[in-house]
Amino acid sequence: MIYLDNAATTMPDAACVRSAEQFLKDDFYNPSALYREGFAVHKALAEARKTVLSAVAPQGYELIFTGSGTEADNQVLFSAGRRGNVVITEGEHAAVYESAKELARRGVEVRFAKLREDGSVDPEDLLAKVDADTSLVSVIHVNNETGAINEIARLSSAVKTKNKRTLFHSDGVQAFGKLDVRLPQTVDFYTISAHKIGGVRGAAALVRKKGAPLQPYLYGGGQENGLRSGTENTFAIIQFAEVVKKRMRERSALYAHAVEMNAKLRGMLDKKFFMPLSSETGSPFILSVSAVGLRGEVLQHMLNERGVLAGTGSACSSRNRYSRVILACGVGERVADGVLRLSFFGNESADDIAHAADVLNACAAELYERTR
Repeated sequence: MIYLDNAATTMPDAACVRSAEQFLKDDFYNPSALYREGFAVHKALAEARKTVLSAVAPQGYELIFTGSGTEADNQVLFSAGRRGNVVITEGEHAAVYESAKELARRGVEVRFAKLREDGSVDPEDLLAKVDADTSLVSVIHVNNETGAINEIARLSSAVKTKNKRTLFHSDGVQAFGKLDVRLPQTVDFYTISAHKIGGVRGAAALVRKKGAPLQPYLYGGGQENGLRSGTENTFAIIQFAEVVKKRMRERSALYAHAVEMNAKLRGMLDKKFFMPLSSETGSPFILSVSAVGLRGEVLQHMLNERGVLAGTGSACSSRNRYSRVILACGVGERVADGVLRLSFFGNESADDIAHAADVLNACAAELYERTR
């Protein structure tokens, strides 16, 4: 089997699982407990927090562990976006996009900034939508469907120049652990997740600039400094931290390998059937293509039968025939219908990529003949 859907989720790193599994077995204690064993787990969580935070943010930031990137995005939108107007892009992940739509249903004005053809936001349109009443701007760092990179340092600085009171959030789930991420002081909130980089599902985090206003999304025991109640998923968090350590050591090599494998696959796909949608300047971990005139979903099932696993866009919105993000890039339904998202971890072999290209080309040719 060749797995090319790493933007949806990744295989948990086995070595990091082993490093953390003591917190499933021996050190299972509640980190809020006041006896020695509970306090030891609490200390381990504090070290994990320090490890993850230091990999993404300078001094002046803090980190709130959450159960998913979706939860972190929701917490920001429903906390910081309750007054004035909110500006997001048409390319946001469903966790931000659907939250914004719910805010609109509650009476908040939501403004959607247009995309360029590669899936990145149009900076001029984004800034034109920011005014004196804008409470929050949210811009995805790496578009999860096309891999387009938004320059959040430049965008957040421009937003703050126009309205210094506006809070700036970025969903960095497809960037963290893959790109060289170091938050500028103009970013107030940043979402990251474990399971996109070899972590297990159930651990994510919201990175918050100290002092940035944030309300709890979950109420209860007051964990995470009162900002996220619920007993922490110790095993998943410790494993997340172990993955971050490993990813930071290997990130440059994984990035370079992803660049090579992305280019190899892009070059081997038959241009008679496949049109690249991802820019060559985007994240090398995502390559979106369209088999124009063919059904991407049908191709996905054909590939599956031949041992290649690929996505058809965002796994979180896969029930929809046409991706709203791809349509927002300015393509028609015929192109959007044929989308496949091929995404890398950074350790794929050249032989696997060559075989995947052969299977993709064969399936497209077969489907083309069927539908003539």
